[in-house]
Order: sequence, then C-alpha cells, then structure tokens
Amino acid sequence: MTPDIITSSQNQHVQLMRALASQSKARRKEQAFLAEGARLVEDGLRSGLMPRLVAYKEGLSLRAEDSLTLARSIKAKMSETFPILQIEARLFDELTDTEFSQGIMAVFDIPEKELSDELSFILLLDQLRDPGNMGTILRSAEAAGVQAVFLLPGTTDPWAPKVVRSGMGSHFRLPILNWGIEALEALLSDVRVYYADMNGELNHWQADFRARTALLIGGEADGASEQGRALANTTVSIPMAGSTESLNAAVSAALLMFEVARQRQIS
Repeated sequence: MTPDIITSSQNQHVQLMRALASQSKARRKEQAFLAEGARLVEDGLRSGLMPRLVAYKEGLSLRAEDSLTLARSIKAKMSETFPILQIEARLFDELTDTEFSQGIMAVFDIPEKELSDELSFILLLDQLRDPGNMGTILRSAEAAGVQAVFLLPGTTDPWAPKVVRSGMGSHFRLPILNWGIEALEALLSDVRVYYADMNGELNHWQADFRARTALLIGGEADGASEQGRALANTTVSIPMAGSTESLNAAVSAALLMFEVARQRQIS
C-alpha cells in the first residue's frame, strides 16, 4: 500500500519538526528533540525510547532504508504505535540544515536518565556556546566514562540539531542535565572540582583524578562564569609546546577526560 505523502507545511507533524529544528523554546516546551540521519534514528530506536514520529522522503540511501525498516519492525511489535510519515522531498529538505541529508529523521522525547547513587566522574560545561564543540565533548564524555554532564547557565542548548548530530548518539545514553547553582553546590560538596585553565595551578599529569572528580570546562571566548569558577577547588592546565596560546574547548575537554580514565585504569 503506497503511503500518503505529506505536502503541506501546515501539517501538524511538519510544524512540530520545524519548531524543534529551529527553536530552543519549542524544545523546552515539548521536552523533545529532532534526531536526523540513519545512525541517530537507529541509536534512538535501539535505546528503548519510543519516538513520537519517524519521517522520511523518497530516495533514501541504503543505510537510511535499513533505519526505516528497523522503525517499521519496532512499530509492528508495539501496542502503542507511532506514525511513520513520508514527506515530500522539497518539504523534508526545508526541515534540515545538512547539505546532504540521508532523508530520515525522528522526534524523540528528551530522555530522563537516573543518576548513579555514587557519581565519581562528572563533567560541568559553563558558557560553552559552539554547538559543534558541545556535541564533540558529549561524544568524548561518553567514551571516557563520564557518568553525568551538567550544564550551567549560558551554555548552548544540547538538544539543538547540530549538537545532536555531533554527539553521534551520546544523547541517548548520557545523562545531560540543567541544574541550578545551589543544587550543584550540594552535589559537589565532597567532589574535587578541577577548572580547566591555561594558567592552572597543576598540569593535568600532576593532578590526582582517582578520587571523586568533576571537570569544569568553560566557554570558548570567556571561560567559565564567576558562579562556575566558584565551584572549583583547583585549576588545571594542559602543557603545550610551541607558541600556541590555547586549545579548542573540545580538544581540552577530551584530553582531560581521558587522563581521568587513564589514571583510574592503572590505579
């Protein structure tokens, strides 16, 4: 049976996807986000999250065809199903900011992840504004074993499409939370908080990351806020050769996170 093709920009599903793609306000209100591309759609489906909808256009890549088949298979097994919608190619392309879309996307609720009772490896992001850096950091955080990521005010929306794409599925597996300063102060009361700073008191090889640790990564331009810096016990730097002034925030974060992982592996 040939599915009906959605051609109207006034369709309620199209309007939802457009809002989630372009407005952080809509993502907060709906507590949902847009995942575009075969890999992300599959990651979301395999994570156990029920999508609100899956949308595709004609002319899918073979990889995206596999994702669509997976969505249909999961839908067939569920008692409460979700719509799988074919959207006119022109209209679909208006919903994406990628140059070469794979032609499939899905809407998922923002996951509610339970925190470990004993958090020992935490990442704090403060005034980080570049979506690509944010997504790369989240991807590295998952790989390094970070248990939870907390976002301080002034940090870019982690559920924006570019961040989600750069995160490569980490959004489905890693707790990403917005907490107020007071709640963070209570959580971090017995945690050693290291603020990454080019003039740090210790270099990251000297720091002892084997105890309960939080890494604070500040923004690309101005570093961490005053509130963020007040959470830190120690500043830590990354030794560099040559005359390079500083490292990209995502690179710095990855080096520090994997130093934590290294120390704990050999301890």
